[in-house]
Amino acid sequence: MLISNHSGAMTFTLLGVPGLETQHLWLSIPFSTMFVVILMGNGGILFLVATQPSLQTPMYFLLAMLMVSDLVSTLAVLPRVLCLFWFGVHDIGIKGCLVQMFFIHCSSVVRSALLVAMAFDRYVAVCEPLRYSTILNHTLAGQLALAALAKGVFLIFPMPLLLQRLTFCRTVMPHTYCDHMAVVKMACSHTKPSRLYGVFVFLMVLGLDLLLIGVSYALILHAVLRLSSRDATLKTLNTCSAHFFVILISYVPALFSFLTHRLGPIIPPHAHILLANLYLLTPSLFNPLIYGIKMKEIRYKMPKCLCRRDILAINPGHKNGSE
Repeated sequence: MLISNHSGAMTFTLLGVPGLETQHLWLSIPFSTMFVVILMGNGGILFLVATQPSLQTPMYFLLAMLMVSDLVSTLAVLPRVLCLFWFGVHDIGIKGCLVQMFFIHCSSVVRSALLVAMAFDRYVAVCEPLRYSTILNHTLAGQLALAALAKGVFLIFPMPLLLQRLTFCRTVMPHTYCDHMAVVKMACSHTKPSRLYGVFVFLMVLGLDLLLIGVSYALILHAVLRLSSRDATLKTLNTCSAHFFVILISYVPALFSFLTHRLGPIIPPHAHILLANLYLLTPSLFNPLIYGIKMKEIRYKMPKCLCRRDILAINPGHKNGSE
């Protein structure tokens, strides 16, 4: 049966995890746990950057923007997934589906662009340390964040527009959220433009962004190898380690998710859907942990900030008394 979506009244039925429908309640336990950890971890770093004057630098501003993009991605996915698991809310309107898809993919593109900006930050810190504050000031950091947002909006906005022109012959979507390729596979009309545009976005994100990050780290490595002191070399590499680990957990799952869409029946459906969820949630889950461990400013200030809030909560007059 052909279903036109021009009226905007049609709905998709999100199946959830194919083959594991009876296990949705059990699956909700790790998903809800991840939701709480993501909100606390990303929200905690945002609070720390906003309230600690020593962290209000361009580098931490870019980090805060990364946390925001992770939160947007999580909020676009997990509340809907948990409603499906807990309450069996499977239906989603075509407009709601396209809006969810836009925010999911836009936040992923913004995250990738911010990682490029942070690679540039590390390049300046290592290769131009004496000019760091001159080159990477708050104005440039703001411009880089705006450029990342603009890239996400302009790259992803055509996706829902192309999908609105399609005719759908299926409405049951074997997925937990409205992924671009999952929606494309529901259509029975000419989907080649949407598929080609999806590949174009993939190349612009994983291709171009990884190339720019690779160039930055090649220049960093070249500068590090010229250092005569082994201690100085290790210290310099350590300043880039957090960003390097974040790159791995951001791009490796994304690459696997992209490939599983093209491998078709080789990958079991439930494995593909779970991987698609992990691709979105893994960076949001581990980014705060990585930066909390690897960046001493956050590692030292977070416990102090929490302890101070606990003391003030127990004894509101403590602050005034100490002054």
